Amino acid sequence: MIAILCGLGAAACWAVTILTATRASRSIGSAATLAWVMLTGLVIVGPVALAQGVPSGLDRQSATWLVIAGAGNVGGLLLVYAGVRIGKVGVVAPIVSTEGAVAAVIAVAAGEELGAWTGLALAVVVVGVVLSSRPALEPGTELGDPRAVVFAIAAACAFGASLYATGRASADLTIVWAVLPPRLLGVVFVTIPLLVARRLQLTREAAPFVVASGIAEVVGFVSFAIGARHGIAVTAVLGSQFAGLAALAARFLFGERLGRTATIGVVVIAVGVAAVSALRV
Repeated sequence: MIAILCGLGAAACWAVTILTATRASRSIGSAATLAWVMLTGLVIVGPVALAQGVPSGLDRQSATWLVIAGAGNVGGLLLVYAGVRIGKVGVVAPIVSTEGAVAAVIAVAAGEELGAWTGLALAVVVVGVVLSSRPALEPGTELGDPRAVVFAIAAACAFGASLYATGRASADLTIVWAVLPPRLLGVVFVTIPLLVARRLQLTREAAPFVVASGIAEVVGFVSFAIGARHGIAVTAVLGSQFAGLAALAARFLFGERLGRTATIGVVVIAVGVAAVSALRV
């Protein structure tokens, strides 16, 4: 049950992250938004990690998981940006939203056991995630550069590996050390280069949104790390439904309307979550 609750908590937090980051990026751009979100997260997590000191469970294996978690998160973001730069967001986003399914597949391949019915229910949730995050393309429009699909698939794999590595690291280390690497690497490879290039801008309008996004992302990863200790596959797949939650919230916050496909996706998610909950209690 903890895996379910934490997976849903992570989804809610990551939906907030997307919504607030969207508002911020409209005024300062996506790269600057990401840089401030990573810096906010590091300001929150860094002092706690320093206060705790190097954990006793930190060995070569756990350090490897930390590096994979951080590199997968930052690399996934870079791949997403490359994909949407040359292709359609409506094509890239649904593929990337399957990151939870990728993490679940990795977990099962690594030996985590799932009952047949639980696996089927998780598959239903994945279908719902894809449907709910798929905006309708205008009739007659092309899908865009086919390389965007390759970037999106690679991003989903990178994010999935990051989620799985975070879950594995959280089993041996404290939660704070499990969620630290993405923030640290994000600051090193995104925030600092933008600062050096004098492209790290921030407006009064965007400031509260980047801070809220950074906080929500950290809380989301903490929730995921806790849930992953009780089941990486379940937590990862339920956490990936942030796309459906964000789509629902965007209807009220940004005036976006859900299409028929997205509405069906939200219903499918609800059914899948209910089934997973009933099977895992």
